[in-house]
Amino acid sequence: QVDLVESGGGSVQAGGSLILSCAPSETATVNIFTNYCIGWFRQTATTEREGVAATCIEGGATYYHNSAKGRFTISQDSTKTTVFLQMTSLKPEDTGMYYCAAGDSGMAIAIMFGGSTQSSVGYWGQGTQVAVSS
Repeated sequence: QVDLVESGGGSVQAGGSLILSCAPSETATVNIFTNYCIGWFRQTATTEREGVAATCIEGGATYYHNSAKGRFTISQDSTKTTVFLQMTSLKPEDTGMYYCAAGDSGMAIAIMFGGSTQSSVGYWGQGTQVAVSS
């Protein structure tokens, strides 16, 4: 069962931009966007899956890992049904699979400090591929 669906990945040249979207799947059995924080993670050729940014649906607080500060912006739409990750000034090292996940506030804080999110993520998407060429 797929609980979250990502979209917006693609191929861009270095310096380009992409906007990724994350929304609950049609088959999700719970309202994942209620009372959860949504995080964006990525897995590259040289790194394990790591969190880059998160936002908590209620309140709208945002959290960024150092690697994302200044270039990535996480936001949600006014209906609180989609979370976006706007990525600018993309670099070849940003190439990888990007996933969104739903978890508690511990996930968001762990993303900010680069800590483990293993125990705080409840739902995952299947990912969307981002390729940045030099």
